[in-house]
Amino acid sequence: MMTRSQQSRTSRLTRPSVAIAAAVAVTAGVVAAAPDAKTAAVAGPKLSLIAASKSVTLDSWKEEPGVYLDLGTYLTSEKGAFEFKVTRKSYKDPVVASQIIRNGKKTTTKALPAGLVKDFSGLPGFMEVNVVDAAGKSVLKKTESFCPNNASGRVRPDAPAQSKYPQSCPVNPFTLGSVWGVENGWAANTYAGYYSAPVQLAAGTYTAKVSVTKKYRDLFGIANKPQSVKLTVRERSWEAPEGDSGGAAAKVASSSLHSGHAGHAGHQAAADPAPSGHAGHGAPARTDAPASATTGAGATFNVGHGPYPPAPPALPWALKKQAAEKQAGKDAFGAQGFSAARVGDRAGQTDGSRQAPGAQPNAKRPTGKAAVPNVPKPDLRSLPAYGITVSDGYEDVPGKDYLAFSANVWNAGPAKLVVDGFRSPGAELMDAYQYFYDAKGKQVGYTPTGTMEWDPRPGHEHWHFTDFASYRLLKADKKETVRSGKEAFCLANTDAVDYTVKNANWHPSNTDLSTACGQENSISVREVLDVGSGDTYTQDLPGQSFDITNLPNGTYYIQVLANPENRLKETNHKNNSALRKVVLGGKKGARTVKVPAHHLVNAN
Repeated sequence: MMTRSQQSRTSRLTRPSVAIAAAVAVTAGVVAAAPDAKTAAVAGPKLSLIAASKSVTLDSWKEEPGVYLDLGTYLTSEKGAFEFKVTRKSYKDPVVASQIIRNGKKTTTKALPAGLVKDFSGLPGFMEVNVVDAAGKSVLKKTESFCPNNASGRVRPDAPAQSKYPQSCPVNPFTLGSVWGVENGWAANTYAGYYSAPVQLAAGTYTAKVSVTKKYRDLFGIANKPQSVKLTVRERSWEAPEGDSGGAAAKVASSSLHSGHAGHAGHQAAADPAPSGHAGHGAPARTDAPASATTGAGATFNVGHGPYPPAPPALPWALKKQAAEKQAGKDAFGAQGFSAARVGDRAGQTDGSRQAPGAQPNAKRPTGKAAVPNVPKPDLRSLPAYGITVSDGYEDVPGKDYLAFSANVWNAGPAKLVVDGFRSPGAELMDAYQYFYDAKGKQVGYTPTGTMEWDPRPGHEHWHFTDFASYRLLKADKKETVRSGKEAFCLANTDAVDYTVKNANWHPSNTDLSTACGQENSISVREVLDVGSGDTYTQDLPGQSFDITNLPNGTYYIQVLANPENRLKETNHKNNSALRKVVLGGKKGARTVKVPAHHLVNAN
């Protein structure tokens, strides 16, 4: 779908909150009203807007003014799931969204109006929020998008135990296909989370009126039943008086939820043996929007390698445990408060991310003759580079200029990529093997496919599979001029690139690098790239850049090349390369880069 490592993808709104589900379940029966005749005539599930609570209290931090309007309103789906398939044929074509209506064995597809959905982040302008003060004066009015995959929970006990839909809406600019859905008998938080900017509200009491906008009420047959929520805005400070548990400890939670991926600092500080390691000096990753500890509203599970960290559902469990074991204050978090040194991937912990289950490697190194059977295999493809920026070498390498970028290699299937590493006692490298499976999931073959190496740099500290991808800077004639030194990768499912392809796994494992890529003392490791998911390395990581100090200004192409030596067995080796045009300018020490749109995708 962290440092690379620190980005682990957790975002997924993975764990439906028991508190949410309980609150929603209690409220659903009270608030949901029968739709009028016009509403009932519309095909599809019965949708209702509900409020989990009549009142909420939200914090505005004095040091970072702004309130995130998670008001605890939900969209429920009954008599069927609220499901969508969202695709684009290519980057030359617009995004197209269709509602999927299932009635027993019959499935109906209902195309949404052309141009309504422009990306994969959700239904734009779905919610309207109007906030009035104690005097009845409107002080804020705004609309927000709605991601059906947002934090959710059951509204009745006989609803399916698990939602089959993905747990976030993808934000990678080169996403190709997505599936959205509110499971039958479930409710999804309407708060836009990561996509929502904070609003300025003074401390005090308000009434927030939340409603579904008319165009969507008409489109989906939703009754016009706005929800009113009493809102209390409480101003707080990071420096709390002695005995106030809402000070330093609360700020730790706020930092995790609101401050963006602090874990990236570990990578930026990491010393890379090659000059390209200074990619960390590029533009900072986009900060994640905070979400309350209960909702988990966020955009993606792309926490680790991706440039767009999500709003995590709660404070990472390892940090929670750490906070509980120590007294809040400087003794717990150091003189400078929440330290980046305390976040990042390690056993059982990722920065802002869920603890994902790790796929276990085979118990023993494979024996017998290696064979590549005639069974489905993965299809590795590269996305065009994005997150492109330039920087100088700062004080670390003065006089240098770098072109940094984010890159993603994904698996179009129909089979997942499975690579196990096995270590001989005392050996520095693991021997890597690719495994193959039949239609029933039985292992039916394997082949040696290179090695895995331990990367000891802060922010990595895991096993990298070598020769997975290659980054090259090509001249205008598309001949190579610079090659990145990065060739080794920890594989994890950081981005949902296309969940509409055959055999796409909407709930992949190994989205968390601390479980995906092992520890220094590991004897074996399994790294997986599941069908439909890709693995993003962001521009602030070692190796994610080219030294352009002595390159003349002009047009170049960043090439992301999957499986460069064809060591991995896949269905198609001809679609492994993706190019992104860039134009270098400026002077030494102050280089510039212009990034033209890639067809309809205008993301640098």
